[in-house]
Amino acid sequence: MKRLVAWMMSGMLLAGLLVTLLLPPAVQAEELRNVADEKIAARQGKVDLNNSPVRSFQQFPGMYPTLASKIVIGGPYEEIDDVLGLDLTDRQKELFEKYKDNFTVTPPSIALNEGDDRINQGVYR
Repeated sequence: MKRLVAWMMSGMLLAGLLVTLLLPPAVQAEELRNVADEKIAARQGKVDLNNSPVRSFQQFPGMYPTLASKIVIGGPYEEIDDVLGLDLTDRQKELFEKYKDNFTVTPPSIALNEGDDRINQGVYR
């Protein structure tokens, strides 16, 4: 009896493998995609206020880490100017206005906002 079950299971496995090889890839599954990469590509070289980590603000002198942390924690934002509604000093508002053209806002993505990765990515020099 055990041999019969073993033969049947191996036959089913072999049939499944053959079907997988014979079917075109489009039938097997939808195209694989990485949601995080798509979101990053949608930024078009700008820092996304709803999905970027604090470290991405290092390229703007004076924003990292204090103002960047306020921006990351204060989200999500509907528009770029929503940042000005945060509790910012006059200097921080000036800095934000100075670099405002380097930012964009896209809907928050769970793939990029899960856990505390936006605050501390665990990348150390």
